[in-house]
Amino acid sequence: MDYAGRLEISYYNTIANINSAHRIYLVQHRETGKIYIKKILDVYNPHIYEYLKEHHITGTPRLYHVYEENGQLVLIEEYVSGASLQEMIDEGALSIDRIISFMGELCGILEKLHFLKPPIVHRDIKPSNIIITSCGRVVLIDFNAAKYSSDTADHDTVLLGTKGYAAPEQYGFGSSTPQTDIYALGILLKELSRSLPAHTNIFDTIISKCTEMNPSDRMKTVGQLKKELEKLQCSDDENCSTVSGTQKSFAPPGFRTKTPWKMLTAVAGYLFIFWVSLSMEVKDASVSRLWMERIAALLILLSLVFCCFNYRNIQRFMPLCANRYSLIRWLGVFALFMIIAFFVLSVMVLRESFL
Repeated sequence: MDYAGRLEISYYNTIANINSAHRIYLVQHRETGKIYIKKILDVYNPHIYEYLKEHHITGTPRLYHVYEENGQLVLIEEYVSGASLQEMIDEGALSIDRIISFMGELCGILEKLHFLKPPIVHRDIKPSNIIITSCGRVVLIDFNAAKYSSDTADHDTVLLGTKGYAAPEQYGFGSSTPQTDIYALGILLKELSRSLPAHTNIFDTIISKCTEMNPSDRMKTVGQLKKELEKLQCSDDENCSTVSGTQKSFAPPGFRTKTPWKMLTAVAGYLFIFWVSLSMEVKDASVSRLWMERIAALLILLSLVFCCFNYRNIQRFMPLCANRYSLIRWLGVFALFMIIAFFVLSVMVLRESFL
C-alpha cells in the first residue's frame, strides 16, 4: 500500500469489532462522521474487488477503498443496515411470498454479475451473506470467494465457500460457473422453505432443478430461476392458498411473524387508531359528514402504519424507499404516505360533492 493509501485508511477510526475472527470492523470517517465497514482479507481476488469498486452493481455494498499490501486486501465498503436472512430464519419471520420476493431480488443481483464478460461467480451464497434492509431491499455481501468464470476446463483446486452450500465443482470436480451459484440458490431455497411454520413442497421442483450434481443438468440461468419463482406467486394458486405462510403474508403489520409481544403491541396500536378515528368530533357537521371524516381519518392513520412497515411491499411503488441513504428512504416513505392520504381525501371530497 502506498503512502496515499495509508493516509486514506488512517481517516477511518474503528468504533466496533463486528467479527474479530474474520477481521471485520465498524469504522467511522473522522471528518464526515459517516459509518463504513472495514475488512482485512487474506483470501481474495483483487481484480473482482477492483472491478466492483469501479463498476458498482446495484444490490451489492458500494466499495470506497480497495488496497492490497503484503498479501492482504483492505476494504472500506458501505455499511448496510438490516437483518440477515439467517436472522430472519432464526426468528421465523419468513413467508412464502417473502421468500419468493427475496429470492427474485437475489436472482436479479446475480443476473447482473453473471451477464458480465467474463461472468463473476459469487461462490458463497448463504443466508448470512444476504442482508434485508429496513425497506425490504436485498443486498448480497462478501465476495471473498468470488472469481471470474472462464470457458477453460480448469478445475477448482481449493474449496472457497461454505460446506452445505458449495456446489460439487467447488470441491475439485469441475470449474466454477454461473451454475455454481444456481446450486447454492437451490440449497438456500431449501433452507428458507424449511423455516416456514407449515410444511410446503411448493419449491421442491425448483430446488431439484437447481441442485443437480451435473452443472449442465441445472437451470441454465438465474433469469430462468427467477421466472420459475414468479410462476409460484400465490394470487390464484390452489396449492399456495392452503399454506399458512402465504396467509400470514396478508396479515397486517404486527401479526406477520406471530411473535406474541409484537401481536399484543399491534392490537393496542390498532385499538388506539380506531378509538381516535371513530371518536373524533367535527363541529356543526351532519351525521353523514361526521362519519365520512372519521372513516377518512381511520384510512389515513392505517396507511401511515402500512407505509412505515412496508405492508405487502407497498414501498416498491416509491423508488426513493430503496435508496441506500436512510434519510432519503424515510422521505420516500413520507412521500408515499402523503400520496395515499391525498388520494383518500380526494375521494372523500368527491363523494361529498355528489351527495
